[in-house]
Order: sequence, then structure tokens, then C-alpha cells
Amino acid sequence: MELIKQGAEAKIYLAKFEELYFPFNGEKVIIKHRISKRYRIKEIDQKLRKERTVREARILHRAKKFGVNVPYIYEVDLKDMKIVMEFIEGERLKEYLEKIPIEERLKFCREIGRQIGKLHEAGIVHGDLTTSNMILRDGKIYLIDFGLAEFDNTLEAQGVDLHLLKRAMESTHYKWFEEGFEAVLEGYGEVRGEEKAQELKEKIEEIESRGRYVRERKWVH
Repeated sequence: MELIKQGAEAKIYLAKFEELYFPFNGEKVIIKHRISKRYRIKEIDQKLRKERTVREARILHRAKKFGVNVPYIYEVDLKDMKIVMEFIEGERLKEYLEKIPIEERLKFCREIGRQIGKLHEAGIVHGDLTTSNMILRDGKIYLIDFGLAEFDNTLEAQGVDLHLLKRAMESTHYKWFEEGFEAVLEGYGEVRGEEKAQELKEKIEEIESRGRYVRERKWVH
């Protein structure tokens, strides 16, 4: 196993099925291991890690049922708090989008919107929507890294989800993010309807105005 990422809550390993005694020779998998926190009481730590591991597995399973391109779950180990899932081998959209013509970028942005629309239809918010957490494989966009995802079908939560993506696109793809995000909303509307897309657009504007108000208040004081 090879450690490829370490976050505050989990370690992410790249492994092969044969190393795990599965009957799929050489197939790569991701193992997400939720690590214990020494500062937490042992029983509380165990309970939290178990809840979060189960929730993430359920979220991925439900997202898949609603047609969202996400990794398959192969195994959930509640003894060691590990999820074994499909490794999505491909290119991160963060880099790929910067290498292609604007027409293609907008086409992919519409597909991002469709994927998010399906995710929200399933009553799930991702919690960390960035083009770094999107992989292009065989012409399909896959959403990955659901560690912050929640079951939440409120307009507020969905608005925050899309607002985070807009901010991430503004930071990473600042030269064309406005056109790109409009295309995301177009794709979103194709899945959820124009009325819902408009509601979300208004909610995002409301969230942005709240942020501006807070910054202005800080400036005044």
C-alpha cells in the first residue's frame, strides 16, 4: 500500500486487490482509513469514526443509484474504520480544463452541473466541490472525496455547495470562471429544471451578499 494523501480525519492509500486477498488481480483501489484522535475520549472517538465511515459509504451508494459518477464501494470495515473503493484513474479537471479550448471547457462545465444536479436530487451535498475533486476518465466526469458530504436536501445547503464551487472556480479558473459557472448552472437546470436552477442562483447571490455584509461590518469596526 502507498500513502497518497493524509488529511485531518483520514489517510488515503493506493493499493491493489491482490494485496488485499481479493480475486481481482492487479486492480487498483483506494483505501480510506479514518484515523483515531488521541485528544478524544476513546468511546466517543470510536462512535464518531464509525458514524462518519458508515455515512460516507451510504452517501456514495445513494449517489451511484441516482446516476452520479462516483467510485464503487467494495468493502466497508467497521473494525478498522476503512472503506475500500474503486480507484478512478484519470486526469484532474483542475489541470485538464486549462488545456482545452473554451467551447470544450463550457461543455465539461455543463456536465459538472448535471452531475451536481443528480447529486442534489439524491438529497446529498458534497461539501467540497472543486475541480480538484473531479476526475476525467474515458470522457466521463467523476466526483471524488466525499469526506465532508452530508445528507441534506435544503435549498440553503445546496446553495452553499454551489457557492463553494463558484469560489473555487474563481480562484483556480479566474480568467473564464463566470462563463464556466453559468454553464454549470445550465447543466444543473437540465437535470433539476430551470425553476430550481433559478432558485439556486438566487440563493447563491443571497449567500454572497451575506459575505459582503459581514466584510463591510468588519471594515466599519
